[in-house]
Amino acid sequence: MLKRVLVGRKLKSSQTGRTQLAKKIALPIFASDALSSVAYAPDEILITLSLAGMAGMVFDWKIAIMVAFVMFIVVMSYRQTVHAYPNGGGDYEVATANFGQNSGLIVASALLVDYVMTVAVSVSSGIQNAKSMLTWLHGHEGIAAAVVILTIMTINLRGVKESGRFFAIPTYLFMVSVLGTSAWGLFRHYVLHADISGPMAAYSLSPAPAYSGFTGFAVVFLVARAFSSGCAALTGVEAISNGVPNFKPPKSRNAATTLALLGGISITMLMGIIALAGLTGAKVVDPASGATLTLDGRPVAVPTPTVMAQLAQGVFHDFPPAMWVVILSTMVVLFLAANTAFNGFPTLGSVLARDGFLPRALHTRGDRLAYSNGIMMLGVAAAALVLVFNASVTALIQLYVVGVFVSFTISQAGMMRHWTRHLRIETDQAARAVMLRSRVINAIGFTCTSIVLVVVLISKFIHGAYLAILAMVCLFVLMKAIHRHYGRVRDEVRLRTPQDTALPSRVRAVVWVLDVDKPLARAVAVARAMRLADVEAVTVSVDPEETEELLTAWEAQKFPVPLKVLASPFREVTSPLVNYIRSIRSANPRDVVCVFVPELVVGHWWERVLHDQSPLMVKARLHLLPRVMVISVPYQLDSSALAEGRIRRIDPHYSPGTDSRS
Repeated sequence: MLKRVLVGRKLKSSQTGRTQLAKKIALPIFASDALSSVAYAPDEILITLSLAGMAGMVFDWKIAIMVAFVMFIVVMSYRQTVHAYPNGGGDYEVATANFGQNSGLIVASALLVDYVMTVAVSVSSGIQNAKSMLTWLHGHEGIAAAVVILTIMTINLRGVKESGRFFAIPTYLFMVSVLGTSAWGLFRHYVLHADISGPMAAYSLSPAPAYSGFTGFAVVFLVARAFSSGCAALTGVEAISNGVPNFKPPKSRNAATTLALLGGISITMLMGIIALAGLTGAKVVDPASGATLTLDGRPVAVPTPTVMAQLAQGVFHDFPPAMWVVILSTMVVLFLAANTAFNGFPTLGSVLARDGFLPRALHTRGDRLAYSNGIMMLGVAAAALVLVFNASVTALIQLYVVGVFVSFTISQAGMMRHWTRHLRIETDQAARAVMLRSRVINAIGFTCTSIVLVVVLISKFIHGAYLAILAMVCLFVLMKAIHRHYGRVRDEVRLRTPQDTALPSRVRAVVWVLDVDKPLARAVAVARAMRLADVEAVTVSVDPEETEELLTAWEAQKFPVPLKVLASPFREVTSPLVNYIRSIRSANPRDVVCVFVPELVVGHWWERVLHDQSPLMVKARLHLLPRVMVISVPYQLDSSALAEGRIRRIDPHYSPGTDSRS
């Protein structure tokens, strides 16, 4: 019942078309991460630049322009990808098709780590924004973030389309509020000449000791580090290329259009925020960095709101309702930005599981046709991460971006090889012109992303990026090991000789006797009805008196099956039975032994504790013996009707068989 309420009714496999997305729903689903990144990317730029004091602030708009340019190039590059590889898999498929399996796994490892980081960073940033209004969150950020992540996970279990409808309104409200704030703030400043100073405008910045001499290499390093933090705004762009199959036809065209909308809106929002940050005097400081705020030349310790909160207070200080709309929509969309990863991670996980690099359970769709196992895996991993780092965006951001730029770079190189390969065989001049243009775009994209990757690795490595790289390496090794395992299993179970399909010389039945009762009678009847070559019953003598009573009851019932008693001097039940079955197999290697195990089916969890669990242990041991089949013979107690009722409530299509309770 609880699952039905949280997840909803099951959908048939034939209803997959119902989950395909129009552009207006796809935009908030796949682009919410990239769109919402502009809410925390400016914070990270300003936090980094604050290390140099007020001298660092002059670089904010220059860095924003560089980030916007890279975003434009990446979006244009991925528009080529969605047309060339419309079947999903995105960067993983591009890398695998053009560079081989190992390159594909490197990209997949980077993307999987980045998706987890996306959820952790976006939700943590939302919690930081929420603290502006909900002061009780101080000290409980990690727990609050974990609760939000698990809530979003539950919503996504209802299916892609349903989660998109739920998230669409807040995402569009955020876009309108940010663009509206930027437009109204610029209009008030340049046209109305109104004062739009924010709450931090009166403060100055004192540099951290390490940057007190802000010259030479220190300038280059700090700008590079700020730029790498600002490139967090590009995360999520690749999600659309992974999710092309989720779009309505024509899939590639709709995905490319959504990418163009994403790029245009994100760049406009980012530049608007950075422009207003300078006009409103926005400042953000990490107390642990060494940089300090000063007022009238004296250091002060005051909390700094997020950039969006400062802009809202500066632009709408005379109209509080609009200010709260901006802050609330920013907070909500940062939470919902995790939805991009909740669509990208399961889809990529499904492709990897299909190819044998992740557990096959990740390739299975759930009740609502979503990849439920991948959704839950992502939710648990991200929740654990925010608990470890207590939802600190500044700490998590150092692990961020590395993975996505690894995948960006390899993917763009793969696209260049893709076009080069097709140009060798294409003779149509019009088609060749399109391919040449696409290759140029991807070449520019490769150049930009590779430069950014180098900058990110150099500037962030000692600040935590090495942890992300280590996680990618571990994932790569794990996926290779899983693939080898599946390969070994496939090789072991492959039919090779006629002997593999030969009939056994005979099939012998052994009925395990625990007590003389209805479950046993049913097991004996089933064994006899199968007309096997030989049927015998076996019991293990643990207590002489109980064994004597069992033999008396057996004789009284006149079962037409011989009963053998196995001695157990150490009062074990499982080992004597297993050893006896093994002895039968050793004496007759070509025989097959069927062991019939009577079991009680109960309806309450506590009943399972009260009844003997030895059938479970016996079955687990017997499954390890070759040419031994274990047949469970269930007997339903009256209480099992309760469990049947629970199943019927969960699954309206459940059709119980004949009632076997008697």
